Amino acid sequence: MSGLPQVVRDPTLPERVTIYEVGPRDGLQNERALVPTAVKARFVRRLVAAGLPVVESTSFVHPRWVPQLADAADLVDVLVEELGDSARDLPVLVPNERGLDRALEKGLRHVAIFGSATETFARKNLNRSLDEQFAMFEPTVRRARAAGLDVRAYVSMCFGDPWEGPVPVAQVVEVGKRLFDLGATQLSLGDTIGVGTTAHVTALVEGFREAGLPASSLALHFHDTYGQALANAVAAMRSGVTTLDASAGGLGGCPYARSATGNLATEDLVWLLTGLGIEHGVDLDALVATSVEMAGELGRPSPSAVVRALGADAGE
Repeated sequence: MSGLPQVVRDPTLPERVTIYEVGPRDGLQNERALVPTAVKARFVRRLVAAGLPVVESTSFVHPRWVPQLADAADLVDVLVEELGDSARDLPVLVPNERGLDRALEKGLRHVAIFGSATETFARKNLNRSLDEQFAMFEPTVRRARAAGLDVRAYVSMCFGDPWEGPVPVAQVVEVGKRLFDLGATQLSLGDTIGVGTTAHVTALVEGFREAGLPASSLALHFHDTYGQALANAVAAMRSGVTTLDASAGGLGGCPYARSATGNLATEDLVWLLTGLGIEHGVDLDALVATSVEMAGELGRPSPSAVVRALGADAGE
């Protein structure tokens, strides 16, 4: 391949960042053509082998809502067979108590819920009002925590909503804090339609800090709809955030928001972190080869700039 960027350390940024890989779940959930379970399992295995510390494998959502993930239980079984007990550390999304039941049946140790910062998206995605979502999530989080599980809470539409427009920082902070107070162990703040910019990121993280939630409690989840994801990642890190969500090959969007294009590509983030001298533990060559393979399975090139730049060598 063509090497790595020259390292120039920025002392204002963290020494290490955790990449929370969402490709197998968030990346594939929008695909219309069903990806075989064996292909998904290989994708997850290769991401783990590439050094990604957290790989969200699937979602126990009703197959009517996300047909691509109807094989969630089968996928977990395959991963446990192939990776052993460590597969039970791979997080899964659980939309409700039934999803949690399925995760508990499989002995999984990390789950996530998916909330909304806006009224309209809560109704479209959860069939609940903004306030009603907390009553829905409370028993799921309480039972998960009682069983010793970690619970991540995604908050969508944190930077803008396609129906409501701009979303006030105070509103996002209130929603996030209520989810955290239910027992969530981490909040992932999503720029679901990719409209955020750097000062907005800074203001949001500062809003949470003023509300008593430090940057260490937060993760940021950026979409690159308007080309702002990497700049926003730097702003998040400069504000003290050390967990960033990303999707291998830039896969994914949001099945309930058509304007939400691809996630921040993990390869692009790894290239950035490497050049900044920030530890991340990921083998970029192995990651690019993995995304090239998945792009071949999906029948289209990866939107990741780094995959495009290095992928020709990976595919040889």
